[in-house]
Amino acid sequence: MADVVRFIGVSLAGGKSDKACVAILEYYPQNKKIFLARLFEKIKSEEEISGDLKIHELISQDDQTVKYVAFDAALSLPQCLTCQLKCPGFELCNEPHIEWMWKHFRDHKKGKKPSKLFTPYTQRAVEMYFQTKLEEKFDLHHAMGANSAPLMARAMYIKNRIQAECIEVFPKLTMWRLGESLGLMKSTLKDHRAAFGGDESREKFIQALNEKNIAFIYHQDAKSMVENSHAFEAFLCGITAFLKYKNLVEPRSKNFPKSEAWIEFPLKGIKL
Repeated sequence: MADVVRFIGVSLAGGKSDKACVAILEYYPQNKKIFLARLFEKIKSEEEISGDLKIHELISQDDQTVKYVAFDAALSLPQCLTCQLKCPGFELCNEPHIEWMWKHFRDHKKGKKPSKLFTPYTQRAVEMYFQTKLEEKFDLHHAMGANSAPLMARAMYIKNRIQAECIEVFPKLTMWRLGESLGLMKSTLKDHRAAFGGDESREKFIQALNEKNIAFIYHQDAKSMVENSHAFEAFLCGITAFLKYKNLVEPRSKNFPKSEAWIEFPLKGIKL
């Protein structure tokens, strides 16, 4: 058994932003303890050294002990953009992921007002799944949406140089599922990024983790995560990677297309 297993959470900002954060979590199997070992905030480019290189170097330190690197951005393009087949248009396409999207779209609109048609060249099946198949509606930006595409490009660029397995995380859902298991009120879990009240939500969540002895977080790091939502989301990515290691994340839905990307998130009613 390894002495320590590491999990890295990466919260990205746009390619030219200085808001990216990295959280490094360490799990000691013999003691069954998880620690937030290091937190790096506002990673930015300096002169001819890119913020991307800095993130890669942080991930690569002791990379033999890193089990998963978790990103809060899409790690794959919509399949329509990489498809090499002669395209009949998605109205006539019989590829499994397109057929799943059509079924999902038609099932969801039954008895409702006309729904906006999906666009398989900007969105993936998982983004549709999160909107309708969970206990609450969770809106994910399309992978190729205006705000998400630069983050996806950055995440994929960084991922290409990483040896450890990379996973995709939706921090809002991680907070929701874990927060419920910690007994926090739904109003606390609704939006940890809100301009008003988001810091209080983050503080309550971190306090609950400490009180229930789920994870050890140094006071200064806790303070940083309360003040900085990107730092908090990097931690949520890292803790989701740990939960995947412990087989405490939701398996891919049975009927979900096998070729489509999946996002890791905690089991409902998870026991911590």
